[in-house]
Amino acid sequence: MKVDRHGRAKILTSEEIQQLFTEGVDSTRDRTLLAVMLFTAARINEAVTLQTQDVYTHLGVVRPHLLIRKGNTKGKLATRTIPILEDLRGYLKAYAPQLHPVSPFLFPGKNWRKNLHPDYGALIIRRACRRVGIEGASSHSFRRTSLTLLSDAGIPLRVIQEISGHRKLDQLQTYLEVKPDQVKGAIAALSTIAPVAEVKPSKSSKIARKRGQKIGK
Repeated sequence: MKVDRHGRAKILTSEEIQQLFTEGVDSTRDRTLLAVMLFTAARINEAVTLQTQDVYTHLGVVRPHLLIRKGNTKGKLATRTIPILEDLRGYLKAYAPQLHPVSPFLFPGKNWRKNLHPDYGALIIRRACRRVGIEGASSHSFRRTSLTLLSDAGIPLRVIQEISGHRKLDQLQTYLEVKPDQVKGAIAALSTIAPVAEVKPSKSSKIARKRGQKIGK
């Protein structure tokens, strides 16, 4: 968990996500920013540098896929194409009327020629977390939460890697949280290999049982 911006960003629960969207932020822009990060597992820099044409057609219609450009990814590895869920589409539709008429960016900064600064985007999220009393969270919590949910749903790591944009699987695995219940369930699965034969008591245990019966008499 992060403390004073140190450590790993916490995984958000569904209740915390609900709080952030309903009470943590109060503008359509900020709510849309959170939705983009949650439903695409995008980093804060990838989200704030999205161009309007990466999300909408020239007619203002939400595209089937969202484009995260190679130049805005960490390490500038590759362009990623993420399908837009209906949940995210709803937020993008609501945000469309507020798009800047001239800025090329989905989330423009004060100077419309530039995108919202990543540090300010992260500040929006930190303020939202403080407002609803969530500790240890940051902008990275949305990415960690999304990727962990995909892993918990049984999505193959190679597919999740395609979404996250990690170069190596071991980098991706550091994002994923393993819950105690999952460890318990994994161990429980070993019961399927238990021997069928009945376990017979040893000779020493038989003698001890007979002695106990004699004492009882």
